[in-house]
Amino acid sequence: MSSVARTVWILGATSAIAHAFARRRAGEGARLLLVGRNEEHLRDNAADLLARGAAAASVKAFDLAGPADWNATTASLLAAGGPPDEVLIAYGLLGEQKRAEGDIAHAREIIEVNFTSVASWVLAIAAQRDPAQPLTLVVIGSVAGDRGRASNFVYGSAKGGLDRFLEGMQHAYAGQPLHVLRVKPGFVDTPMTAGMAKGGPLWATPAKVAADIDRAIARRRAVIYTPWFWWLIMTIIRSLPRVVFNRLKI
Repeated sequence: MSSVARTVWILGATSAIAHAFARRRAGEGARLLLVGRNEEHLRDNAADLLARGAAAASVKAFDLAGPADWNATTASLLAAGGPPDEVLIAYGLLGEQKRAEGDIAHAREIIEVNFTSVASWVLAIAAQRDPAQPLTLVVIGSVAGDRGRASNFVYGSAKGGLDRFLEGMQHAYAGQPLHVLRVKPGFVDTPMTAGMAKGGPLWATPAKVAADIDRAIARRRAVIYTPWFWWLIMTIIRSLPRVVFNRLKI
């Protein structure tokens, strides 16, 4: 581990996965900037991280899905937290598929939160970074983006679009000191999935996903499925012929 403390921004810092990752960095003495909507929750998380060894843990509370000016807001984060060595973007909105099919405003919200706003953050951060300074940009997507399915195609389309966007970023910045990591979790036991029946081998904990992200950063991976077996599951799902796939209720 470097003797110089890492500066880490976490956008969506109140998410369970984000906080599990932040705890890992706090234990290494990192300087953390926590961003999210709920200031009280952010401050509670910051206190926990300081107790775990973080060199600093500052907070900025606002709605990540819709700042008035992405570039100005990014500049304010640079002023508050300093140039980052790592950025984790971990927020999202699962939404309700059935509602979205008839409520266009809800469908737009799902797409704008999960794709448009995240892509805007990525562009603003990439544009304002020091081109000579290494930066690791980690974005949490979902296995739902790998193939459109009846049960969640609005959410899945947003995550699928984000995955293509990030893949293009990786191509555009190849050979430069900007490392983009695409993270594709499967089922994770978090408040976001509170309405789903849980249990069984397909479900992971936020701590497990955070450990996989940490390992992927160290290995400079381009994309990970977490837990790993989702790579096999989604490979099979993507490979199914349409006539077979259409018979499945997934």
